Amino acid sequence: MEEKLSSVAKTFSPSLIQELSHLAQRCNAINLAEGFPAPPCIKQAGEMHGLNIGPLTDIAICYGQSEAFAAAIFSIIDKGDEVLLFDPCYATYEGSITIAGGIPVYVSLDPPQWTLDPAKFSSSFTSRTKAIVLNNPHNPTGKVFSREELEVIAECCHRWDCIAITDDGVYEYITFDDQKNETIASLPEMQERTIITLSLSKTFSITEFRSYVYSAWRIGWAIAPASAASAIRNIHVKITDSAPAPFQEAALTALSNQILRNPENRISVEKRFLYEVARFNRFLDSVQAPEFLLFVEYVKELIKQAGVLVVPGCGFFCGSDQPSDENCRYQQRYIRVAFCKSDATLSTAALNFGELMNTGGCPKLYC
Repeated sequence: MEEKLSSVAKTFSPSLIQELSHLAQRCNAINLAEGFPAPPCIKQAGEMHGLNIGPLTDIAICYGQSEAFAAAIFSIIDKGDEVLLFDPCYATYEGSITIAGGIPVYVSLDPPQWTLDPAKFSSSFTSRTKAIVLNNPHNPTGKVFSREELEVIAECCHRWDCIAITDDGVYEYITFDDQKNETIASLPEMQERTIITLSLSKTFSITEFRSYVYSAWRIGWAIAPASAASAIRNIHVKITDSAPAPFQEAALTALSNQILRNPENRISVEKRFLYEVARFNRFLDSVQAPEFLLFVEYVKELIKQAGVLVVPGCGFFCGSDQPSDENCRYQQRYIRVAFCKSDATLSTAALNFGELMNTGGCPKLYC
């Protein structure tokens, strides 16, 4: 992957202390120069996906998945490079790409199951396409890409000599129908052209919002071929210098927990969803925001009147390739509801929604 590095990444090299620390690790020397936890358990993150990972060469530990993703983009993308993104998508991706000088190119997934159209996807590639961003499980839809869809993506990466930059870990264990996401790096000859970014934020509930400021204990990491991982580490040092050592130790403990290795114990929101779906659906299926009302304003009214916050789906749609007015309108028809919550939280939200219903089964907003 070295030939795919960005011009900026090629100018960076490990600092003197990094080089000496790596030498100390190889020589099993006692390191009194800096403080950090031992990395071997991080190797489990790759092994759990059937990948052979070098813990000292193929991993870059960062301050959260967002930084790992940004550093991955900066390590690969030059000005004018095109990067394919699936629409809808998480907004952070576009920001990192544009800061690097890249050009986001959106490929819309087809509702209601958010399937990948192979022909539409293949036609989005050009001679300037350098990478594709794959978020699996997908935010905001919860979609898990099928093996067939991953094979389509992999085939295009090979045909166009592109890099896959994945966000695999945020919702890795939070899926519907007991689906298990599969990293595209596990497909034949894809590990050498894939950068995987991961974190524990949602799985272990270490993201929260307090007083208009996001407060969390961020740890993320990238798994990549040695040349790309080295470039990401060099960029990481320029951005945040280091990830908090105590949080790394906590991440190692979490990764060692057998709950993540036993499929029967994997976190699933299906039961919680089924428990509440009848009560939620009665409300959500009846949502008909007045045409003159912006959907964001409708969501604000839900906060005020129901005491429940959801996310307007329109904030996740960025592409402009919708061929018809009908398809443009569907972007205004979705809200994102996070079901990866406790039973008590979901039950309270359902009760609040229920109290907002009128006798006709419709929300009383703007009645």
